[in-house]
Order: sequence, then C-alpha cells, then structure tokens
Amino acid sequence: MENNNNQQQLSIDLPAEIAEGTYSNLAIISHSNTEFILDFVRMMPGMPKAKVMSRVILTPEHAKKLLNALQENISKYEKNVGAIKQSENFTINNFGPSSAQA
Repeated sequence: MENNNNQQQLSIDLPAEIAEGTYSNLAIISHSNTEFILDFVRMMPGMPKAKVMSRVILTPEHAKKLLNALQENISKYEKNVGAIKQSENFTINNFGPSSAQA
C-alpha cells in the first residue's frame, strides 16, 4: 500500500488457526438500529440441528461497506469465471427480524 498524507499502511496479523477458515453454508443476518449481526452456520444434510460457526458484529456503515466490497468482488469473479448459478431461494422462517441465505 502506498503511503501519502491521507493514508497509513496497515499491518494485519492472520493467526494460523484463523487462516484455515471455517466452512459455512448458511448466513443468518439480523440487525438493530446500531449493529448488523452475521451468524455463519454449518448445516449438515439430514441433521435437524445446525451450528453457528462464527458470529461477526458490524456497524451499519461497515455492513454497507461489506456489501459493496462483496458486490465488487462477485462482479470481478463472474467476469473471469462466469455467472454464479443460484439454486432456488432458501429462507429459514421463525428467526425473528433476520434473513437466512445459503
């Protein structure tokens, strides 16, 4: 990253146990007036119970920045690899004011 008067270089530490990542095939998103909560869930076929693998809490401003970054990266991906095919919409009900997407 290039330094100038308005930018500082940021050093980010990525511990090995985090770098391995965690698989999730469902995200449950809820929000209040002050935060967005993203629960990343792993659902296993045939199992009646799913497990939250990770929770990320964001301010509304950072949630919108994440949305924009995802849109930009998906656009770049599809330009290089082709359109991402989506199966039918998958929604889990009875979770209150949140939405779930696989």
